Amino acid sequence: DEEEVEEEEGWHQLYPGHIPTSPLPQALLAAGSAVMALYDPYRHDMVAVLGETTGCLALPNLRDKMKHHPEGYRILQERPRIRLSTLDMSRLQGLPDGSLGREYVRFLEDNKVSPDTRMPPKFVDDEELAYVIQRYREVHDLMHTLLGMPTNMLGEVVVKWFEAVQTGLPMCVLGAAFGPVRLSTRKLQVLATELVPWAIRSGLNASCVLNVYYEQRWEQPVESLREEIGIFPPP
Repeated sequence: DEEEVEEEEGWHQLYPGHIPTSPLPQALLAAGSAVMALYDPYRHDMVAVLGETTGCLALPNLRDKMKHHPEGYRILQERPRIRLSTLDMSRLQGLPDGSLGREYVRFLEDNKVSPDTRMPPKFVDDEELAYVIQRYREVHDLMHTLLGMPTNMLGEVVVKWFEAVQTGLPMCVLGAAFGPVRLSTRKLQVLATELVPWAIRSGLNASCVLNVYYEQRWEQPVESLREEIGIFPPP
């Protein structure tokens, strides 16, 4: 039935859930999702649409970085997913304190979040680039783990500064720039004097975080992985 609808309407679905768009609808989606995401940063659906409709330059650049890196290239070929269905939670919970797997699970538990909440892409008109943004979304909680940041507004802004430098995604730049408007004066001072400079330096110094096959690094100590990637210790 889906194939018949595609044939009648003259378009082809590149991946499950894909909705092809032309430039004007993309621009309208980008504008609308930007307004809603800035009004309510916890509208993850709007943040997701904004990332897809404004990532036309950043996503190919990230894909190329992955293609030219041995581990990143393997990720593109094997297409691993970070979901509850692919994670052995019992094994990760049993890993030593300080290991990536144990600290990742601790982050999920402490902040009451799940990897299954990451929305699948819809508006990226390239199957490989759709996987790149999916991978970015699914390692976002690992960025929180490596950076030592919670999921409150302060923590999200810090992670967005790091991701903005790392990925160049306009969505991250907007989140980094406008997220702080909801913070208190005291938190703004800490953000400006300590956390943002550290996040920017780490983002510039670190290798591309999409080139790490995290699923094969669960036993590695977080401190060791930070050092390998080039993330400075959190202040």
